[in-house]
Amino acid sequence: MERDMTVGKPGKIILNFTIPIFIGNIFQQLYSMVDTVIVGKFVGNEALAAVGSCGTLMFLILGFLMGLTAGFTVVTAQHFGAGNMRAMRQSVASASVLSAVISVLMTVLSMSFMKQILHLMHTPEDIYGEAYSYIMIICGGIVAQVLYNLLASILRALGNSKIPLYFLILAALLNIVLDLVFIIVFHLGAAGAAWATVISQGISGILCLFYIIKAVPELYLKREDWHMNWNLAGWQMKIGLPMAFQYSITAIGTIMVQTALNTLGSLAVASFAAATKIEQVVTQAYVAMGTTMATYCAQNTGAKKIDRVRQGFRSATIMGSIYAVVTGAVLILGGKYLTILFVKDNLTQVMGMVDIYLRCVSIMFIPLLVVNVYRNGIQGMGFGLLPMMAGIAELIGRGVMAIISGKIGSYTGACMASPAAWILAGGLLLVMYFYIMKKYERQKAK
Repeated sequence: MERDMTVGKPGKIILNFTIPIFIGNIFQQLYSMVDTVIVGKFVGNEALAAVGSCGTLMFLILGFLMGLTAGFTVVTAQHFGAGNMRAMRQSVASASVLSAVISVLMTVLSMSFMKQILHLMHTPEDIYGEAYSYIMIICGGIVAQVLYNLLASILRALGNSKIPLYFLILAALLNIVLDLVFIIVFHLGAAGAAWATVISQGISGILCLFYIIKAVPELYLKREDWHMNWNLAGWQMKIGLPMAFQYSITAIGTIMVQTALNTLGSLAVASFAAATKIEQVVTQAYVAMGTTMATYCAQNTGAKKIDRVRQGFRSATIMGSIYAVVTGAVLILGGKYLTILFVKDNLTQVMGMVDIYLRCVSIMFIPLLVVNVYRNGIQGMGFGLLPMMAGIAELIGRGVMAIISGKIGSYTGACMASPAAWILAGGLLLVMYFYIMKKYERQKAK
């Protein structure tokens, strides 16, 4: 099931690797989408707003950890591409230790300061209680989230994108069942949705672990593999921390948008939450393509095949642009009608606000494609700090629009925050890409 991505047609390899990740990301989105649907339908708009208002905090905390684990396994993919199996195993052991320590630390910190964070975000009083219960349970389950993301990243680093998908599908189905039981039968509200998410994610991680133990001999770690190599750990942190901060920078900008929305009332928050769930289903393709490019570029950089890296970027850009045009048109024409899945009250008003959001973001899917493909690809090549600069540009774009929309009380302004961020970050990433490729050309000429 493991795949060497340094041979074969780049376009075909990228597409075949991306599709399972895309499907897996869709099922992962089902975790939060099913939470949103069931909470909105069976509890009400206030509970829906509570879950939606926590989405940015979840992205801040869990995104940071996802960035770390993805960064740690870039090193794993590079060693695998170079054929150095011993160093590859050592990188897996080091990533496991670092992830365990950091996830425990993040659990303690996030749960200790959550009340203050929710107050700083101006969380409306009518949804504060549900929001606090939901996010505290999510934070308590950080270790379960990290277990799956780390093991899935390790498998993908070895070219296996299908097994994580299978286990994620099982977990998503379990999440649906648990949501129905906890919310409808036991009336746990938003907290029930959080418990369903944590339990399901933990089970998917345990299944990945069993699979690796039973079926992946390349990952049979020996005693000497567990001896901490601090140079290796430093290399992993050098790549992982900028990737983690990239997620955090994006999340901080999103929190600024959420804070502006909170001042507009719970109906605006609920509408925005429903709209982002619809958008995220479509845009998981860009996330999946970015994940693919990180592995593809890491393996080929490790094998010193820079021409294949360039071909991979070209293929991903063409395929992603076609997808962006098609899906953008679909969302503009009919995306708002999916609102009926999420709300039972004020449907007409919420649907109108959902339509505004979808129209704002759909016309900017190509810049979003560039952000995901080029940021992750450059990170896969071993450059950690450069993509983080694009994250700062993203923060500036999103933050400025959030401040303006908050000052003038504009819902449309809040909807334009992400497109502004994608344009700034995407443009900067393209400049970085051409700079890096010119650098490699000069080295090759010498």
